Amino acid sequence: MRALCVLHDALSDPGYVGAALRGLGWAVDELVVVPEDRHHTPDVEPSFPDSSAYDLLVPLGAPWSAGVDDARIGRWLAPELDWLARAVDDGGAVLGICFGAQALARALGGTVTRSPSPEIGWVDIESDDPDLVPPGPWLQWHFDRFTVPPGAAEIARNAAASQAYRIGRSLGVQFHPEVTPAGLRRWVGNGGAAQARGLGLRPADLVADADRFAADARRRAKALVSAYLKEIFAS
Repeated sequence: MRALCVLHDALSDPGYVGAALRGLGWAVDELVVVPEDRHHTPDVEPSFPDSSAYDLLVPLGAPWSAGVDDARIGRWLAPELDWLARAVDDGGAVLGICFGAQALARALGGTVTRSPSPEIGWVDIESDDPDLVPPGPWLQWHFDRFTVPPGAAEIARNAAASQAYRIGRSLGVQFHPEVTPAGLRRWVGNGGAAQARGLGLRPADLVADADRFAADARRRAKALVSAYLKEIFAS
């Protein structure tokens, strides 16, 4: 089985989700959409591969908005939305994470808007299917929120936003099951510290929490990935 992790920026990596896939015997390819030298000018023109070459697409997070940054990242956002929509229409499986979940929701007819309650840090969520989406705590780092697309079922939420939905063979989650302590440190060191302070948070506390929750975060990510794959690919 083969998965493609879509890394929208060079600061991200598949982290615990990639490790869970590889631990289950999957081959994991990675596609970086915006290279490091274009981080501040992200209007690149990447080529998305044939989705049928993969059993699973995993679009991850991004420092940009899937709902209000069209002009800034437009040369690749619209093509990615079309790519995701075609993959789902063709019966493919997509595990969308944060920006990836928002992009998938928008591609399938939902909306993405600025959230009145941005979230950074580890929070619990209410889950209707805890065997698939454990209640957390999960790392959140988002300033937008999605509406669940037509035909999808919301399966998790909190006071700030919808947190997970299922549609066909696809799952979208607003939180970040993939982020490792090293990944969070990269975010904090590249603009995330100012974002955290803007919400009244101490970056050092976020880093300390990443270390403190690391073992549990790895376990929860593995549980989520394993349960999702069991449901989607059970023979």
